Amino acid sequence: MCLVVKYFAKVQNICQKDVSLQHNLANKMRIDRNTGLVLEGGGMRGVFTSGVLDAFMKHDLYFRYIVAVSAGACNGLSYMSRQPRRARISNIDMLAKYDYIGLRHLVTQGCIFDPKLLYDRFPNELIPFDYDMYFRNPALFEMVVTNCNTGLVEYLSERNGDRQRLIDICRASSSLPYVSKIVDVDGQPYLDGGIIDSIPVERAISMGHEFNVVVMTRNRGFRNNSRDIKIPRYIYRNYPRLRVALSHRVKVYNDQLDLVEHMEDEGRIAVIRPMKPLEVDRMEKNVQKLEALYEEGFQLGEQFCLSQEK
Repeated sequence: MCLVVKYFAKVQNICQKDVSLQHNLANKMRIDRNTGLVLEGGGMRGVFTSGVLDAFMKHDLYFRYIVAVSAGACNGLSYMSRQPRRARISNIDMLAKYDYIGLRHLVTQGCIFDPKLLYDRFPNELIPFDYDMYFRNPALFEMVVTNCNTGLVEYLSERNGDRQRLIDICRASSSLPYVSKIVDVDGQPYLDGGIIDSIPVERAISMGHEFNVVVMTRNRGFRNNSRDIKIPRYIYRNYPRLRVALSHRVKVYNDQLDLVEHMEDEGRIAVIRPMKPLEVDRMEKNVQKLEALYEEGFQLGEQFCLSQEK
């Protein structure tokens, strides 16, 4: 029993230090018109980002540049359209109602997340997306995708009022390899941008945003302990460069985590992330766990906003 108590005391101390670090960085870095916002993906872990962005909208904290990948792109759309709680409803309420994650969707539609529901009925019928507000928003919103032909990352945006292209880019950015169909945009085949650039902070810097707020969906110190493997030729046989990118996915992600923590320690970015190792996985269906993670994101997002108002 004593060992258990000591263990949890140690975890609590680590978390308190992380909160203190995050609070200090938020105070060091004042948000201005040139600060960028970077949104990591993570599947259903993205409910954390939903909470953070809802807190930002509550406090009228908006950015002129946002770059987002995968689930971060989906959440970012509702932030761009100024629709608080829309992402939460789609990620939690609608999941409980429609059970849109499962092998039956993979068999019937080629994607483990029901694409007809998520990218058609949601934005156009069930929880209508405010396209007009999105296209009036002066901010630049880029979504990260992987080009299957070149095996390279691209950053796509839609500012000309093409509703279907906007949704297609978001779907491409969120299409996980192996369990999703390749998505065509502008005649090019794309998959999840997280294959190459899961935390696109370097993109934000290259776009002229020296300081950035980064919303992540893993706790500080997390590293992917799985091993990269060479992808067999029969998988994505028409896309050899994609196979190469997939073969280095773990190393690339861990290198990005190293970079983010280094930049955070230097005070060059502010990071909002879960405080503890997550119990929510990429395809989580437990609504209680998702609600708890959303609430954590909202609380930390609100703390960050309040630190900026002082």
